[in-house]
Amino acid sequence: MLRLDDLQVFVRTADRGSLSAAARELGISPALASAAVKRLEATLGLRLLARTTRSLNLTAEGAQYLEHAREALRLLRTGHEALLAGRDSFGGTLKIAMPSDLGRNLMLGWLDTFQQRYPKLQYQLSVSDRLADMVRQQVDIAIRYGQQDDSSLIAMPLAPANDRVLVASPGYLAQHGPLRSLEDLQQHNCLCFALEDGLHDRWTFYRLPQREQVTLQVSGNRCADDADLVRRWAVAGLGIAYKSRLDLWPDLAAGRLQPLLPEVAGEAAPLHLVCMHRAQVTPLVLQLRDFLREQCAALSV
Repeated sequence: MLRLDDLQVFVRTADRGSLSAAARELGISPALASAAVKRLEATLGLRLLARTTRSLNLTAEGAQYLEHAREALRLLRTGHEALLAGRDSFGGTLKIAMPSDLGRNLMLGWLDTFQQRYPKLQYQLSVSDRLADMVRQQVDIAIRYGQQDDSSLIAMPLAPANDRVLVASPGYLAQHGPLRSLEDLQQHNCLCFALEDGLHDRWTFYRLPQREQVTLQVSGNRCADDADLVRRWAVAGLGIAYKSRLDLWPDLAAGRLQPLLPEVAGEAAPLHLVCMHRAQVTPLVLQLRDFLREQCAALSV
């Protein structure tokens, strides 16, 4: 595999007619410079420099390859300069809607990091579990869970393999005992989520390996229209929750929550970045999409 630093040593050596002079300008030892040229020659299977005790000259192949090496370095330099210029030019305000739990516990930190890359960028954030009306609220992009069936929207996957997971705190399990089967859920305090469309107290699972679907009616003494509250109750040992793995990732990683019934798969909960129309898919939005994909992938979701 070609190495950028080897190309730089070769070009500088050709320009100066001396390995030692090239090494001094690049701030490396002559031995390292010589090794770089030899490594490049071995990679290419060509002899680029003809060395004697008194002189160093380009071979015919070296003279021909030199122009390609110069062009490769020029293109890389141009690309780097373009990226730096892009960072300076990406500005303005992004209006973003996102779910409460994901927003507070992961997305806000990720957006802070992204803003450090593009200091001229400003945010207006809407953090709520109610589905944003992107027209009325004048939202540029929305971060949404679930399958996006509205063909009028542009939905770009961020974590397509994300799913829901059944969890409880170590304290809850110590007090109430382990969950041995899905049917045991009906004997436990289940923490439910509620919105305008009603109480989400019918939980669906898939028994592995056949993925047999099982839907259970659950009940408990607490429900909320804010998914972050449901997660907090679970961490406090007040019951069992069934939530997006992404929402729960910091608590799972820290051991504050434990996944239950590994032989059972949860419902799919893919995460998307959504725009209303193609004109909103700007270079900045694409950069944000790629950045958020990287963050999700780093969590193995």
